[in-house]
Amino acid sequence: MKHFSGHGGPENGTNIAPAPYGEHTMRENYLYPFECAVKEAKVLSIMASYNEWDGIPSHANKKLLTDILRKEWGFTGYVVGDLGGMEELVSIHHIAKDSANAARISIEAGVDLELVKYKGCVPSLISLVKENKMSMASLDTAVARILRVKIRLGLFENPYADPLKIQTEINSASKKALALEAGEKAIIMLKNESSILPLDISKIKNMAVIGPNAADIHLGGYSFEPRSGVSVLEGLKRKGEGKFNVQYAKGCSITQDIGCFWTCDSNKLPDANSDRNLINEAVKTARKADVVLLVLGENESTCREAWSESHRGDRSSLDLIGKQNDLAQALIETDKPVIVLLINGRPLSINYLAKNADAILEGFFLGQETGHAVANVIFGEVNPSGKLPITFPRNVGQLPCFYNKKPSRHRSYVFDDDSPLFPFGHGLSYTTFEYGKISLEKSKIKQGESTKVFIEVTNTGKVKGDEVVQLYIRDKVSSVTRPVMELKGFARVSLLPAQKTKLSFIIKPSHLQFFDVDMKRVVESGEFEIMIGGSSADIRQRNIFEVVD
Repeated sequence: MKHFSGHGGPENGTNIAPAPYGEHTMRENYLYPFECAVKEAKVLSIMASYNEWDGIPSHANKKLLTDILRKEWGFTGYVVGDLGGMEELVSIHHIAKDSANAARISIEAGVDLELVKYKGCVPSLISLVKENKMSMASLDTAVARILRVKIRLGLFENPYADPLKIQTEINSASKKALALEAGEKAIIMLKNESSILPLDISKIKNMAVIGPNAADIHLGGYSFEPRSGVSVLEGLKRKGEGKFNVQYAKGCSITQDIGCFWTCDSNKLPDANSDRNLINEAVKTARKADVVLLVLGENESTCREAWSESHRGDRSSLDLIGKQNDLAQALIETDKPVIVLLINGRPLSINYLAKNADAILEGFFLGQETGHAVANVIFGEVNPSGKLPITFPRNVGQLPCFYNKKPSRHRSYVFDDDSPLFPFGHGLSYTTFEYGKISLEKSKIKQGESTKVFIEVTNTGKVKGDEVVQLYIRDKVSSVTRPVMELKGFARVSLLPAQKTKLSFIIKPSHLQFFDVDMKRVVESGEFEIMIGGSSADIRQRNIFEVVD
């Protein structure tokens, strides 16, 4: 698991920048999922992050890698340094004067294995030990941790994998079916004005598939060549065989080099004159169609790990890149129905689309069966059921923007409000769901006890659908400020029309704990509010239970 820790919310949103959090926030938000992975999943390998926390880089942070990870949580595996992470204690953080000291600091802090970027720092340890500048015991500890995991994995008895398995497993029918299912379930319907979706295939003669992400395969960063898969355009053409015609227009470019992959260093905006010509061609294509599927977003060269100044991947804006908004406006002004599909790696501030597009589907990077998954969803063979795992802000001025904000975060801006464009947990369906009232196994529990929460959900629409039921909790009064709501449980249920199911969630003491003023994990007595619904902004039912001494 990686990157440990604070890497997910860096200063200015730029890769490897400091984690600007106090210990309360760090423990409650960034360390907590790692703690669960250690204690519940029994993970055996963890990678240190490039960033610093409270002035100490993670590769040199004994409190993080030894005191918290091993002593508090009982981690028994080994810690891997990220690629070149030791060396960066010299070149970027400037807390070590040379590679030998960088290696010593990292090993003594709790790093056990170096991923070498250049010549590496670990070889310098030999001279340090010989010169009594570092104890042999420190090296023995790191080596023992690595060997212990290898023994537990049986690598000394069976050190090699079966290479022939590649021929039967990679791209097999079962794997493609799984990729298709994952893509279908991952699609999130953000908007569906006048229930334009699903499309009736019998009423379409000509479909325009337009956009810079329509014809290419986009799998996201760390997906190496050769890429294989089904593009959106290919998926719609296959769906339309013998039923309707598909016409394609690129519309505009995202970057200048359309073949640029995430490993390429070049990253330039496209030529404006060329894009204007592409937009004109797209408008002509749209006018001949019954409906337009507009595929926008990002590509792997604009949303990727920014590992150097010559290989950037972070952005100062969340608006659509280049002329994509101009393309969307030109197509919407044709008065043709426009369905937008986003293929991207980060939330985008799509204010114009949210107001003017007929429907919006969020795909992120949907995998190798993208085209088939999209076609199945827009024609109703699959009912969209994905939910946003992040919040979509209206603009970067709202950042950081998340659902589990503190109460003092409520105040709005001049000429704007503080609400998200699309909230955490949001996702529409082709059917509707009704939530019954919440019932509790116990409305009062003692310290250390659990209780169960029950709720009935009914499909009140005309088609089968999946709903992701979400349970949130709020500690109403606490000695340390707590979020306005926290997700503590969720369940995906699949229901036929008129079908009803009763769900149960267990509320454990661990769901109610937080770190008090003395940095001790406690459950305080008092009232807790339970909120259940279809998203963080779509709470259907509420109830109260109490913890008593």
